[in-house]
Amino acid sequence: MSLVDYNLFTGEKENKVEIAIELLKTLEPPEGYYFKDSGGKDSSSVKRLLDMAGVKYESHNNNTTCEPPELRKFLKDYHPDTIIENPEITMWRLIVKKMFPPYRHQVYCCEVLKERTVIGHRIVLGIRAAESRGRAQRRCFETAVNDPAQTIVNPILYWSDADVWEFHRVEKIPYCGLYDEGFKRLGCIMCPKAGGPQMMKEAKRWPKYYEAYLRAFDRMLEARRQAGKTTKIGNTAEEVMFWWMRMNNKKPVPQPVFEAWKKDLA
Repeated sequence: MSLVDYNLFTGEKENKVEIAIELLKTLEPPEGYYFKDSGGKDSSSVKRLLDMAGVKYESHNNNTTCEPPELRKFLKDYHPDTIIENPEITMWRLIVKKMFPPYRHQVYCCEVLKERTVIGHRIVLGIRAAESRGRAQRRCFETAVNDPAQTIVNPILYWSDADVWEFHRVEKIPYCGLYDEGFKRLGCIMCPKAGGPQMMKEAKRWPKYYEAYLRAFDRMLEARRQAGKTTKIGNTAEEVMFWWMRMNNKKPVPQPVFEAWKKDLA
């Protein structure tokens, strides 16, 4: 069973579930935890661990306004106690306000829509070290970078993908059906961090969101014109979309490839 590991110093078996539960019990604040529930498989695992630990917590989800409808429905059906936090501005209005699309090296939408500050709570997250280099530097119990008075608990930080799915299997934890369609991670549709090909794959899967981005780019271009700003990323929404695909890909996306994507969307 993948959820059993060996201590490097003693050689003894350690159960990752028991360690996570003990961590949550030990660090439980008097007022209870503030759990950020994304609705993904990792968050669903942490939610079950919180229940198994018997600790007090409130579950919250930051609605980014551009997540898959299937994920929103999953949260409503299977995490009914999760409080949905709606933002003051939608992704589409945010693009117009910023006057340029979010891209790989400036994903401003995360800070505004996803990582909204929570004051006066001990936060529980479902992040894992295996997901990125940045997360590999995190700790199971840490101080928030933007607020030294705020602490964060990451109970499954050192779990692998296999650990998470094994936990789901053993505990019979429901999960969003998009994983069965081959999606590895769930989040905002056409997230710039995903890269051009994945963005266009998602555009095909959710064409209404692709069209919503195009409309936002149209309004963004008009806002730039009214502000007297020059535009080097394109004069039409489709030209901006092509620029967006190139900016969010490690390798340049040739125009013929983009045209093939568009034809595939039709």
